[in-house]
Amino acid sequence: MTVVDDRIEMADTSDERTLDGMFEWLEPTPEGFKVEIVGGNIFMSPQRDTHWDIILDVVEQLRAVYPRKRVKSDVRIDFPGRLNGFASDVVALVDGAVKDAKGRWRYQDIEFVAEVISEGTAANDYGPKKAAYAAAGVPVYLIADPYTGKWHLHTLPKDDGYHGTVTLDFGYQVDLTGTVLGLTLQTGDFPRD
Repeated sequence: MTVVDDRIEMADTSDERTLDGMFEWLEPTPEGFKVEIVGGNIFMSPQRDTHWDIILDVVEQLRAVYPRKRVKSDVRIDFPGRLNGFASDVVALVDGAVKDAKGRWRYQDIEFVAEVISEGTAANDYGPKKAAYAAAGVPVYLIADPYTGKWHLHTLPKDDGYHGTVTLDFGYQVDLTGTVLGLTLQTGDFPRD
């Protein structure tokens, strides 16, 4: 083997990343931070009070129709696409949801995802994560943006996009009665940044 052959072989093996390997590199995660991998890029963001208050508000409202074990927050779920391991802010799972062989919840069992915008990772929630949720067939995706004081509801996933979108200010209800959730979310108490 030549030096060039050695380097080509090393490049071929060292560039092959996996989600599990990437998450292992990041352990332990500093307390108060959330880590996600979006399209092979690592994002670490601090949890803020505003962020948590909106998450908790959504979770408490979901609990009206979902048992506690079917509502998750900041739990890694792997999504379609290249190296997509998300820790979504809020996830509601179907009745009978099961974990995969690695002990993780499956994206195929998700009925609802909510993301609360953080300044440093907003582009992910509006862009590649939204595309991945649509590709995964997540029927309802809600974005709450405390910087603009607006929420964005995305429904009717097809391919890597959503065909139903509604945007309103905090204070207006999110009507999910025509979706698998069958409820209305109140947003009047969502804080703003």
